[in-house]
Amino acid sequence: MSASPAHIATGHAKTTEAAQLVLETGGNAVDAAIAAVLAACVAEPMLASLGGGGHALIQTPSQDPVCLDCFAHTPMAKREESVDFYPILGNFGTDVQEFHVGLASVATPGLVAGLDALHERFGRLPKPILIGPACQLARQGVALNALHHHTFEILEPIIRATPESAQWAGLADQQAPLPAVGTLLTNPAFADFLENWAIDGQRAFYQGEPGQSLVSLCQQFGGHLQTEDLDAYEAIWREPLRWHYRDAELWSNPAPAFGGMMLQLATHHLEQTLPPATELGSVQHVQALIEAMALTDLDRGVLESAAGELDALKAQFASILAKHPPTQKGTTHISIQDREGMGVALTVSNGEGSGQVLTQSGIMLNNMLGEEDLNRGGFGQWPCNRRLASMMTPTIVCRDRGDRYLLGSGGSNRIRTALMQVIAHLLDFDLTLQQAIDAPRLHLEKGHLSIELAAEWREETQSWLMQHHRDATTWPSRSLFFGGVHAVGPHEASADQRREGHATNLAH
Repeated sequence: MSASPAHIATGHAKTTEAAQLVLETGGNAVDAAIAAVLAACVAEPMLASLGGGGHALIQTPSQDPVCLDCFAHTPMAKREESVDFYPILGNFGTDVQEFHVGLASVATPGLVAGLDALHERFGRLPKPILIGPACQLARQGVALNALHHHTFEILEPIIRATPESAQWAGLADQQAPLPAVGTLLTNPAFADFLENWAIDGQRAFYQGEPGQSLVSLCQQFGGHLQTEDLDAYEAIWREPLRWHYRDAELWSNPAPAFGGMMLQLATHHLEQTLPPATELGSVQHVQALIEAMALTDLDRGVLESAAGELDALKAQFASILAKHPPTQKGTTHISIQDREGMGVALTVSNGEGSGQVLTQSGIMLNNMLGEEDLNRGGFGQWPCNRRLASMMTPTIVCRDRGDRYLLGSGGSNRIRTALMQVIAHLLDFDLTLQQAIDAPRLHLEKGHLSIELAAEWREETQSWLMQHHRDATTWPSRSLFFGGVHAVGPHEASADQRREGHATNLAH
């Protein structure tokens, strides 16, 4: 791939600025992605944390993409008594959702090992340069924006769960009001940890003070993790899932993650049911989208009429469900292309957060063991020593004409439908990248349809939707409910304003 402009799309302006600074310092796309993740841990605190995990796709100009799995891992053994595990309610305004938190909700974090693996294989600049932007943000503070203030409101019980989590979120104590929009949030302990990580690598976390503190807390107060869990954790390089759709080749997250298979299943159905002459937003278009979503609606299962390749994917879903519990968590995504043509699509998650903070390092721990979908047979029934099966779906799309797109999304179960629609907008309707991201979305889950910008759909399409989905939820404006797709293409970077994303394009 020839030299090209550099593009960056992330979930926050400060995250994008960190990546841009590293690129302008001479770093490559992987260096920039590492710096962006670290900055996101400060700027997007409820979505990104070194106490969580992630997945990345990396493509160099001369090689096919490779995938890094640094997601969370279940403990080797279960604590049977006196576990610190309890429910909280997240308030979404029109609805509430139950989450479970506490030390027994914490799975082995993988993101620190993942950043080390990325840097060792692809990094160019030394770590002390990569941590610079995040350290500055952590010490000087980041102004709380409206989106992240809203996440604080939704997850307020987690913020107030412990004195440490309240302080971490900028509260004077557990009873103090939430910080207002514009409040500067600092995390100097996180900057101190990053300086140690820059010297000692992942040992600074797993064998250092943070890991020792995590094990001690679990032993004393009811968590599952032990020293052996931290010592044994490894980031895993995997071969991406690969398939064709229309005039493009796609790579995405492979098993044990679900996202790539869901996307393959959906696009396969669209290719069979969406003729080339179909008009954008028509009844035929919408019907094909909803049918494709039904195929990947795990609670309903794959349609019985599926055949051939779809049956094989159905069998894979069943196999993974039996061995790798799925998680549906809040996430953030980073897409970067450098001037040399290296591309990175990286999605990270901390779940909702467990309410447990490693105070000496400023790291909120994940609650990956704390959701109902993970424990369909009852809480605590997860298999030991297994990589969790994430819904995250970093994806690379390469068109036959040479155009490449790197994309991914936050939004838990909405990731699969958001990416399917953006990719269809690009490949079926030739929209620009920003148009593809901005277009109104649908989402089907448990047979229930959600319709974004319902009034902007064609009149005949609105009638069909209301006739076939009378109980549908309609959204009058774009909403973070429908995910947050941050992507880079051959000519531009585009971020999803549903989640106040930020994109920038750097000249040759």
